[in-house]
Amino acid sequence: MVRDGYFYALGLIVAGVLVGWFAQPAWALVPLLLAVFFLWFFRDPERAIPDAVGAVVSPGDGKVTDVSFVTVGSEKRTRISIFLSVFDVHVNRSPIAGVVREVRYQRGKFLNAMNQASAEQNEQNIVRVEGDGQVVVFKQIAGLLARRIVFYPKLGDRLERGQRVGLIKFGSRVDVLLDSAADLRVKVGDRVRGGASVLAYLQPKSELASAGSYSASEGAR
Repeated sequence: MVRDGYFYALGLIVAGVLVGWFAQPAWALVPLLLAVFFLWFFRDPERAIPDAVGAVVSPGDGKVTDVSFVTVGSEKRTRISIFLSVFDVHVNRSPIAGVVREVRYQRGKFLNAMNQASAEQNEQNIVRVEGDGQVVVFKQIAGLLARRIVFYPKLGDRLERGQRVGLIKFGSRVDVLLDSAADLRVKVGDRVRGGASVLAYLQPKSELASAGSYSASEGAR
């Protein structure tokens, strides 16, 4: 359970008791039901984290809404977008093991997270993690209802694959940007679980370089 759930629930329980005491007991039902909802919403289940080499896990629970190629600077990247409804677990996890090289908060709009424009225009937190010679960028993107993005690690921190790193309160979206050569394991419409579902496999850059050198030497013969 994320501690925010206890804060919300405690306030609503107190409100329910006061309403029931000073007004009518039946009126206390609404804040008490809301308290139960917040305790459920901020749940934080344990997950079995895949240990396969090069695995990139989902940073959040939800539905894959887009798998496409995008250009970032001069590089072509694969983007996987995942929509988190109000019914999904909203705890976010690191897609790979590595070091946090960039954390950048970008203020913006609160468009519906299903809208493709939300990837660039919405308020979001952009995180770049480097590990095993690869770079993975993931974004915590606010949605129509989301108004607060939480990210715990600091620049330079070492993360483990599937480690809890924060959350987005209420409906939202997470995007993952990978090397364009990534071996994808999901498609649009798939349901994924944060920290447990493998989105793709990345080959370490050192292996790619070795493979390239081998091909070049073979071709020279």
